[in-house]
Amino acid sequence: MTRLTRAQVREVDRLAIEKYQIPGIVLMENASRAAAEVAMEMLRDSPAAPVLILCGGGNNGGDGLAVARHLHNASIDVQIALAVDPSRYTGDALINWRIVQAMGLPACPCTAELVLSRSWSVIVDAVFGTGLTQTPRPPFDRIANAVNQSGRPVLAIDLPSGLDCDRGEPLGPCIRAIRTITFVAEKVGFANPAARQFTGEVTVGDIGAPRELVSLVQSPQP
Repeated sequence: MTRLTRAQVREVDRLAIEKYQIPGIVLMENASRAAAEVAMEMLRDSPAAPVLILCGGGNNGGDGLAVARHLHNASIDVQIALAVDPSRYTGDALINWRIVQAMGLPACPCTAELVLSRSWSVIVDAVFGTGLTQTPRPPFDRIANAVNQSGRPVLAIDLPSGLDCDRGEPLGPCIRAIRTITFVAEKVGFANPAARQFTGEVTVGDIGAPRELVSLVQSPQP
């Protein structure tokens, strides 16, 4: 099975944008559509309660914002929970923040109390992505503990927030998902048996990056 490191994932994104001229917003759109499809699979046997989408900064949070849009368009009630001040959004994530604002989708700060306030049909974890390399700062610990205590099914985008991409071990508090939608290829840390308790079932989603890039980033560089 093909698995990529944190550095290789970044290189795939860079080459897709620079060498193949695929705009980053297109990659994010494809990722969010793949994630929304998995979320809708999880909703088939779930109650009609809203989906809670936890959005951090960076591209992982941008993916979550776009997922909220796709679920809303599928007539699913959503609640966006912001784990970052939205004024910090830049680039493609900022574009998606402006879109959900224009659509009037409900968004509020992410707190442990919000997570535990109702029986969400699904919780989507889009707080941290592959770039996390150190213990997340508070209040993430309280948010992660609330998600894990909620008993609600969790879908992680790319990897569960708090999990180290390369080692497959938590960097501190870590969200436990029953499904993970990861992109381009599994991450090397997923080979660690200890990672399964956090990732649950893993699905690889296509973001439209040329498949040749996977072999390219894995080849020894001169």
